[in-house]
Amino acid sequence: MSFAPAALPERATSLPPSVTVVDHPLVAHKLSLLRDVRVKPKQFRELVNELCLLIGFEATRGLDLIETKILDSPVNSYQGVTIKDKIGIFPILRAGLGLVDAFLTLVPSARVHHLGIYRDKSTLLPVEYYNKLPAVCTLDTGILLDPMIATAGTALAAVGILKDWGLKLENIKLIAIMASLDGVLAVAKEFPEVQIYVACVDQNLTDKGYIDPGLGDAGDRL
Repeated sequence: MSFAPAALPERATSLPPSVTVVDHPLVAHKLSLLRDVRVKPKQFRELVNELCLLIGFEATRGLDLIETKILDSPVNSYQGVTIKDKIGIFPILRAGLGLVDAFLTLVPSARVHHLGIYRDKSTLLPVEYYNKLPAVCTLDTGILLDPMIATAGTALAAVGILKDWGLKLENIKLIAIMASLDGVLAVAKEFPEVQIYVACVDQNLTDKGYIDPGLGDAGDRL
């Protein structure tokens, strides 16, 4: 049986070019399991890690390579290569921590910098409480990790922090397991240069700012 990507929400004919939805049978399968309210924290964490690996392959596709030196295989010599970019991983505390291991598996040389931002439950506005970024930005690429892009307030605040720090917007990649349509449209409108990679985009938000049907509060389930 062939896999057909899920249709876009009815009120949107297309997503902005900066948004990549990773359409793959394994992503769809693991996402279906992840949504299930019966899934225990251990399996939830494992599924998040597996999904991040799949999303990460797409998000890192455009990294630049440079040649290193001539190396030897058991059969013959070959030209060695390595990743050119200096990469930073920026998990948004606390739920973003669940995405870190997958990206360190893909890019073990990356530096990890934590950003503490939470969404006020009454106003739904972002509140920054932790930021220990170095005084000077020396990175080429920043990978911003947040499991959910719901109202997008937290994501917008985090992108703004990295921009003010000196990271070019076109070099920021925003990674999420799930997003609302309004969320990705808000980020794409405010920061069209930022590339967004998600496993799926759900149409609705609840009056409390949760993605519907979504998967609930990722931080609580991790």
